[in-house]
Amino acid sequence: MTETDPIDDPDEEGLVDRVRSHVSENRTGMVQDLAFAVAWVMLVSLIYDFAFSNAPQWVLYMFMLAGIPAYFGFFFSLSMAREQR
Repeated sequence: MTETDPIDDPDEEGLVDRVRSHVSENRTGMVQDLAFAVAWVMLVSLIYDFAFSNAPQWVLYMFMLAGIPAYFGFFFSLSMAREQR
């Protein structure tokens, strides 16, 4: 999975300590994921409310589902751009 080693032995720590170490190791990734999710839901909600106001509810769900490939495509293209720099 990841190439990072755990900070401490998981058997010796409690749940709160394991969550704290996981968050500290993956802080920037979690913030990026949250920011993308919030921006995507806001964009889709605005598009659905104003451009497709008479559309059925499943159209909103399809737009939301399209966020999955959009997420991976965005971060893949971002990593490609960083490598070319």
